[in-house]
Amino acid sequence: MRPEDTVPHESTTRYAELAEVVRSGFVESRHFGSLVALAPDGRPALELGVPNEPVVPRSSAKPFQALACLRAGAPLSGAHVAIAAGSHTGQDFHVDAVEDILTRSGLTFDALGCPPSRPEDEDTYQEMIARGEENTRERMNCSGKHAAMLAACVASGWPTEGYLDPGHPLQVLVREGIEELAGESVAHTAVDGCGAPVFAMTLTGLARGVRALATATTGPERVVAKAMREHPAYVGGDGQANTEVMRLLPGVLVKGGAEGVFVAATTAGHAVAVKVIDGSPRATTALALAALHRLGVDVSAASEWTTVPVLGGGLPVGEVRVTSHLG
Repeated sequence: MRPEDTVPHESTTRYAELAEVVRSGFVESRHFGSLVALAPDGRPALELGVPNEPVVPRSSAKPFQALACLRAGAPLSGAHVAIAAGSHTGQDFHVDAVEDILTRSGLTFDALGCPPSRPEDEDTYQEMIARGEENTRERMNCSGKHAAMLAACVASGWPTEGYLDPGHPLQVLVREGIEELAGESVAHTAVDGCGAPVFAMTLTGLARGVRALATATTGPERVVAKAMREHPAYVGGDGQANTEVMRLLPGVLVKGGAEGVFVAATTAGHAVAVKVIDGSPRATTALALAALHRLGVDVSAASEWTTVPVLGGGLPVGEVRVTSHLG
């Protein structure tokens, strides 16, 4: 081991300890990262770590992408908007919605640019195995977003070929919308797991963006928020955090993303954005709920999501819990 390997890198020391994993009374692991919570007036009420450092929001940006599709004229409403803003678990009703969006635009599953995938819903996956079915694009958790993007292209007369290129008119519209709602310029353009462009912004900008959607009273912004609230099953799926928290806390918007990103916001204007720097999502829902609680939001109805059980021999022997910064 080199001497420098024993010294914590400067970049790691900037992040706050957000959660700890306790097994049989012993702290086994710790999660570090950044968190920002905005008060109803939009000002930061709590800042941990480095919330003004750019992050790649991953699927937490899907509501903004859905917004761009509506602005481009995609003929979406209700559950179709929700699945455009969601990361669905690949259940049959999700696939039906994706197919309906495409069919109305004269397209088929073949037009989807996302890669084939297994459904995240385990029961659905086992049923597919029993039927001898292979992974498909429509089962991929981003297929609702991709279907909406294709519908937007058809509605605006833009080519569906190359719709995932960052220079495509639709993706330019996505970027412009993100910069508008976040109140800042995009820091970096990356490729998401589904192949779509994903635009980096600060955690604070991400919180401002979701707050703008949650508090909107008119326009396509309100359409996105209303659809997510009214059709939470299409934002995730049965048993999934996005869906269940919105069911338990009517009016609250939540959306998780890969690599430890999570956002939440209320109609009153409270907003939270979290980034766990090691990329683990296991504490993100609990962290967002704890931050909302610190802001005075009643999250007691979702108490089952405020900790994560740690199992030993199939039984709970501890928990993943937020640290004293938020407790």
